[in-house]
Amino acid sequence: MPSAAASAREILVRLHDVMASRTAAQAKLNSVVQIVGEAMSSEVCSIYLLRDGVLELYATRGLAQEAVHVTKLALGEGLVGTIAQEVETLNLDEAASHPDFAYKPETGEEKFHSFAGVPIIRRERAVGVLCVQHADPHKYDDVEIEALQTVAMVLSELIANADLADGGGVAAARPQSTAAMRIPGLKLVDGMASGYAVFHQPRITIEHTVAEDTEAERHRVYAAFDKMREQIERMAAQAEFGVGGEHDEVLQTYKMFAYDEGWSRRINEAIDSGLTAEAAIERVQQRTRMRMRQIDDPLLADRMHDLEDLSNRLLRIVSGQMGTAAQMGLRQDTILVARNLGPAELLEYDRRRLKGVILEEGSLTAHVTIVARAMGVPVLGRVKSVRRLIGEGDLLLLDVTEGNVFARPSAAMEEAFETKLELRQRRRAAFAALKTEAPVSKDGHRLTVMVNAGLRDDVAALDVTGADGIGLFRTEFQFLISATLPARERQQRLYRDVLDAAGDRPVIFRTVDIGGDKALPYLNKEDADEENPAMGWRALRLALDRGGLMKVQARALIEAAAGRTLNVMFPMVSEPWEFDQARALFETQREWMSSRGRTLPAEIRYGAMLEVPALAEQLDLLLPKIDFLSVGTNDLTQFLFAADRANPRLAERYDWLSPAILRFLRKLVGPTRDADVQLAVCGEMGGRPLEAMALIGLGIERLSITPAAVGPIKAMVRSLDRAALMTHMETLLAAPPRDMRGALAAWATQSGVELA
Repeated sequence: MPSAAASAREILVRLHDVMASRTAAQAKLNSVVQIVGEAMSSEVCSIYLLRDGVLELYATRGLAQEAVHVTKLALGEGLVGTIAQEVETLNLDEAASHPDFAYKPETGEEKFHSFAGVPIIRRERAVGVLCVQHADPHKYDDVEIEALQTVAMVLSELIANADLADGGGVAAARPQSTAAMRIPGLKLVDGMASGYAVFHQPRITIEHTVAEDTEAERHRVYAAFDKMREQIERMAAQAEFGVGGEHDEVLQTYKMFAYDEGWSRRINEAIDSGLTAEAAIERVQQRTRMRMRQIDDPLLADRMHDLEDLSNRLLRIVSGQMGTAAQMGLRQDTILVARNLGPAELLEYDRRRLKGVILEEGSLTAHVTIVARAMGVPVLGRVKSVRRLIGEGDLLLLDVTEGNVFARPSAAMEEAFETKLELRQRRRAAFAALKTEAPVSKDGHRLTVMVNAGLRDDVAALDVTGADGIGLFRTEFQFLISATLPARERQQRLYRDVLDAAGDRPVIFRTVDIGGDKALPYLNKEDADEENPAMGWRALRLALDRGGLMKVQARALIEAAAGRTLNVMFPMVSEPWEFDQARALFETQREWMSSRGRTLPAEIRYGAMLEVPALAEQLDLLLPKIDFLSVGTNDLTQFLFAADRANPRLAERYDWLSPAILRFLRKLVGPTRDADVQLAVCGEMGGRPLEAMALIGLGIERLSITPAAVGPIKAMVRSLDRAALMTHMETLLAAPPRDMRGALAAWATQSGVELA
């Protein structure tokens, strides 16, 4: 069996003459289907092109010629429509068995069983489909599919030059509408900003796909790789926020991709098939995009985004075409618009003029999100079709707090935005003034307000907000952004740095909470496709099964806390025996280190997270063993209501101020107080003033929240009569009103409680 490169090259040699001929585009396509069909010994080869939103049979060998320009399929209709809509490859031994199969009698295709089709891609979208069929039922070999994909790329150039398909020519520079509009997205990095839209990356047009001299193309790629790696090394060395933070680890992972031999080998193989350097890079990039569409794991997808970012950089270097907007220079206050960004690309921008970022993709764990947070740049992600809705130079008002961007705003929109921004700045100033004030209620009761953290840099929030400590340090973030399992020394360095920065303020380290929707590619998890990952093999369950992982973390934490108090919290405890096993593992590591004369923590305090409702029914067994209990309201809520918090149809359906949740939490207060166990809430619920007020009314005295919420919560506490609130809460929970939220808000207004 010849290699994929050899199979593709055999076809491209013959296609080269067709492409260079002066015949009409239709004649060229007719020649292409003959050449591909003969080379693959396939009875049918057909080309469908997207015209006026419909896929039209444009050329065929083997199907009825009367069907050409007659047979048409909508996007998503039949196998061809599915390939175009999903931008994916299909390879079937029995076409009719596929659920999307649609029979077109005028083509005479009923006698053919095997089917393979690949999208013809132009500017990241399908403008057509190239497919082959055979009478005998069998799947096409991988080398044949690779050859088809390479031919499809060459066809893309022919189609674009002849302007045969929708989107084949020059893309419109302006959006579909010029009216003012609000566009929603996902909050990635909080903040507000205004500026003019600048597209991160001008489209690179590949003029020639078929190589004249393979070795010359290879040397061009080698030179481009060298230049790209120099750029990456320079940016990593010049990152202005220094070294040692998680963003530095992100850049190290990014550099690892830049030197990945597998990636460069795939580009070389594409050149061997007869493609130019630019086309080879784009060919591999298209394959990457297809893989990304098939990846459900957001962390793996994020790493694929890094590889695509590097591909874009390599393509710009080898083509000599325009660079990114960063390399062109920003001329005014800018909101950057991109499909996605790599971390190094973001670092290239002028911080003085870059005010915000809008991404068509993006996620909370993406590397660019981590770096943007370190830079203090607000980011709105998952903004669908953003590059069609926004035009270059449009004025944008970015409000990540509300999860919106306003494009081409009206005067009224601008005025409302400026008013909100000014109010936000005044409130931030007022909340900042509370930094040195304690969260003491009007009737003199001192509460504890702590912050949640996950990055080394987050510890700075203690001084900025005046918080009492870190009530939840999420240790898994270091695992999520690493390409491999973090070594003990690296974990220890992070934990020690956090304790040093916190000083005498307590830090509660939650042991690694991975698995479920936070899968790690390097763990080879057995249950990779769980139906309900939030309730599956994750958190403490995974850690106890992977004892080696938890032992390394235990030693790192114990070493880091030498001479100090170490607070350790275990996530997602469902049964007391799970806590016992986790605590025993830590104690074994402490004894091992003691036997070798290591300096130990002055004290280790153990706690558990209550996220699984079953644990609440066994508090009498658990409380004698623990020093503190923290309620994770995010998971607890979804488990109580059997409602996936990631499902947008259920996101607003269940209220944190539901009597069911408030009554559940109230049942925890008495037993923990009697057992002298600290009870805290460390979920998002505690960071909202009205919800936090309700928690205080239940008797909960410790909250761990986002740093941005500390000021508003302090202001609420200092305006509150706690004793009066607790009395009112008892009345409300005895006979809950239909609208508990409304009743609490009304009481707060009457009592002068500040809920801003």
